[in-house]
Amino acid sequence: MNRMPLRPALLTGAGLAALSIAALAQNGTAPLIGDYISRAGFVNPYAHIPAQCYIETAGGTQNPCQVCHTDGLANRRFGNNAPQGGASPFIGDLTAEYAFAALNYPFRPNGSINPWENTLFPEKLRAAVTEAGHDPAKWDMEAWIRQDNWSAAAARRPGDARAWDSGAEDDPFRLFPALSPADLPADADGFVRSTRQEGALFNDGRGWITGWRSVNFVPHGIFTPLTGSVSGIYIRLPERFMRDAAGRFDLETYAANLDLLAAAVSDHLPTNAPTTYQGAAAAEPVKPGLYPVGTEFAHPLHYVDTQADGSEGAPGRFPGARADRVKEIRYMYKIRRFDPDYAGPEIKEESAPAYASRSEGWIDNGAGWILAGWIEDAGGALRAQTPSELTQCVGCHSGHEPQRETGGWATFQSGVGVTIDSTWALPRRLPGDAGWGENTAMGYRAPGAEGGNGHAAWPDPINRAMQNGEFAHFLENVVGVSLYGDMPASVEAFLARTIRMENGYSADWPTLTTDSAQEYMGAQRLRARLLKELTERNDHLDADGNLFGALLYPPQSAALATAQGYRMVVATQRYDLGKDVFPDTPVTFRYFREEETAFTHQDGTPYTVGEIVIDRPIDEDRTSLTWGVGITPTEITDSPDYQPILDYSLGN
Repeated sequence: MNRMPLRPALLTGAGLAALSIAALAQNGTAPLIGDYISRAGFVNPYAHIPAQCYIETAGGTQNPCQVCHTDGLANRRFGNNAPQGGASPFIGDLTAEYAFAALNYPFRPNGSINPWENTLFPEKLRAAVTEAGHDPAKWDMEAWIRQDNWSAAAARRPGDARAWDSGAEDDPFRLFPALSPADLPADADGFVRSTRQEGALFNDGRGWITGWRSVNFVPHGIFTPLTGSVSGIYIRLPERFMRDAAGRFDLETYAANLDLLAAAVSDHLPTNAPTTYQGAAAAEPVKPGLYPVGTEFAHPLHYVDTQADGSEGAPGRFPGARADRVKEIRYMYKIRRFDPDYAGPEIKEESAPAYASRSEGWIDNGAGWILAGWIEDAGGALRAQTPSELTQCVGCHSGHEPQRETGGWATFQSGVGVTIDSTWALPRRLPGDAGWGENTAMGYRAPGAEGGNGHAAWPDPINRAMQNGEFAHFLENVVGVSLYGDMPASVEAFLARTIRMENGYSADWPTLTTDSAQEYMGAQRLRARLLKELTERNDHLDADGNLFGALLYPPQSAALATAQGYRMVVATQRYDLGKDVFPDTPVTFRYFREEETAFTHQDGTPYTVGEIVIDRPIDEDRTSLTWGVGITPTEITDSPDYQPILDYSLGN
């Protein structure tokens, strides 16, 4: 097995010394060494293609594809993306076809066979849970989500908390982010201060500065509370960004550098912005769309607790419906610089082996970052993720980087077209001081004693390119509240109450009729039209002008049911087969094609109406460069060039 070290010397190119790299080198810290691992041997060789990518689009009326696969950012060299909406002949239009790859075809299943069994067949997951001796009906899910499993994992991190790499070779917690939940929540200015000097960098008079700062951002259609997961995001820059020109630690200098970075990656740099960072980081150029080498992100992914809004007496320590229990702790470290001016031809090395550590829980994303992750073991304690599980992370948090010499191996990279330097959250930060602080999931406030959905405290942020509200655009184009195109029961109830002819709409909100393809497609087309009426009338906003809570937040009973479904994956450790679990197969995975766009199974057997779509046709021409690759049209013929940039005018 070929192994390649990621040594400090490789990390300091162009004179950019990362936080504590010099100290680590002086101490003889072992370099990060991974293996080149063929993904053909994984349980799920196509883990980098999310389950959402396999849904049907209802004749193109449901278009979640454009939220990820576009050209705009790449065309103007903002960040590190390759164009995915048709501008690149090497990649093609990923919104137009289910062009899933084929590894080692025909010796492995091709990517056009849906591998996400837990999501596609929840009954198989339930059977596995029963076989493992569990009865989910006996689980106390409220008690489960309110247990803290982060602190015990943080205590296992070895080494100095000021260093990004603890240096403990083969330790599964080597790269666990040096962010202690004991120091959370962050203060009102977003800085994470500690009462302990140990592991901190300096004292600003209010407490010991750990270097971490929390980010309050607009959630994407993946991590709203309705989906069962909600995020915290924390960023830390290298030590030189925290020092003034005289070399002294200075919080004002650090805050100014963070503001400058936030403007750079969110495309809000003013024309008179400095061209370099300030203080001791003055040699570091400000690069639009790019982070400096040594940037760290810590990303706890929480269960949803609808009573957790950060108010006095609320359960747990976090706002934003973030339960104390985390599903995962994710970490990113920028290890190489990327310069779009010197990027080569756009390419996605999806067939290359993954470069990852089997023992230390990290993977190279092929675009300048090390990704690491810890997920619950069968008992709920956090463990390092496997290379196969980490490949799911690369599916979204990646991009494009010119291939460097690696002993003959290309570097696996995948990614989407709308991350900015492989990230989501900081570019979607709320404007001004509101963007520095714990993530509140749009200012979540728990429902009162009457129950139901919580309330938002923010209007619909305006997307700069679309000149439309972010959530309005999502509703109009996805015709659902997540990338699965689904409408949970609480959302259906809200829409059925609101969208009625007696309220001035052109029709009542229709139920989905699945008796025939024509009836189903007709209902979806009507839904798409009515949702445009809803947003044009601003009926997705409440009386205060804020987003209706029903479109963002579940009732507590629904949140606990979703948590129970996910715990079934935890109990069986079937992460390779899908983390998103529904009570029944989502209707968007079922076949309702009309005759002119019909397709068959790969063996030529016709689909029947309502059948679960488990596979789609592939290129069977053995002389073709795309032999084994998917060829089925998505039915999407016109896709907006979505870019995840806010214009900082927050309301309609």
